[in-house]
Amino acid sequence: MSASLSALPPRSRAPARDPALAGRIGAAVVAVVVLWPLLALAEFKPWLLFEGGHLSVMAGFIGGFFPPSLAPDFLALLGKATLETLAIATAGIALAFVVAAPLGALAARSLSVARIGPGRGEAGERTVRTAVRAVLTMLRAIPEVVWALVFVRVFGLGPGAGVLALAVTYGGMLGKVYAEILESGDTRPARALLEAGSPRLAVLFYALVPGTAQELASYTVYRWECAVRASVVMGFVGAGGLGQLMDQSVKMLNGGEASSILIVFLALVIVADGLSAAIRKVLG
Repeated sequence: MSASLSALPPRSRAPARDPALAGRIGAAVVAVVVLWPLLALAEFKPWLLFEGGHLSVMAGFIGGFFPPSLAPDFLALLGKATLETLAIATAGIALAFVVAAPLGALAARSLSVARIGPGRGEAGERTVRTAVRAVLTMLRAIPEVVWALVFVRVFGLGPGAGVLALAVTYGGMLGKVYAEILESGDTRPARALLEAGSPRLAVLFYALVPGTAQELASYTVYRWECAVRASVVMGFVGAGGLGQLMDQSVKMLNGGEASSILIVFLALVIVADGLSAAIRKVLG
């Protein structure tokens, strides 16, 4: 019995030291070395919150937001501004989708016929994709508030400027992400259809979209949620919606009205989350 036990291999011991410890420490040191000058350049000084009674000042400012305003005349304005914000966000995302869908399909490498084999059209397709990606970059590079300022000068104060500003900027954002989603999924069915001679539009709808529908829909709803939040900033330059009402309440130092507006924003974000989950469940 003792001989048989001695014949057993010795029990392997767990390494006493993490083999990746040196790499993690090195990465942490590099992160500190890189981030510290950036924080200093950004004048990041959180300790100032605890100096000179700043906390009491902040508490007094936040306390001014309570209780939320429930005045009937203000609630009527709030309801109108909420509907206007939803209209701005929805119309802006709809126009952005009209811009992004074709540009995203053109920018996606998974729909390139020249990539499935030797052909003379590869240089031309690469040129088109590069040009389309450059257009998408230019559209999303300029913030929506800048476009809102431009369109306010053209169309005057109102929600129309906000709709166009969202359509331009978010068209570039949606197009870029749509192309990346179409490229990151399983492209083997698309390649098989392309090799069989199917047109690219059929390949897009029958091979690529079914496998990526959840991601495409989820990101579109997320961008709609971002559009609702972006209306706050655009409202400060006269693009209408809840943002313009928030601007008026802040200028009048009416914290109760501002608090009610923020509560509505929270409700809209919750609705957007629920809508995204419902769409993913249906598409799943």
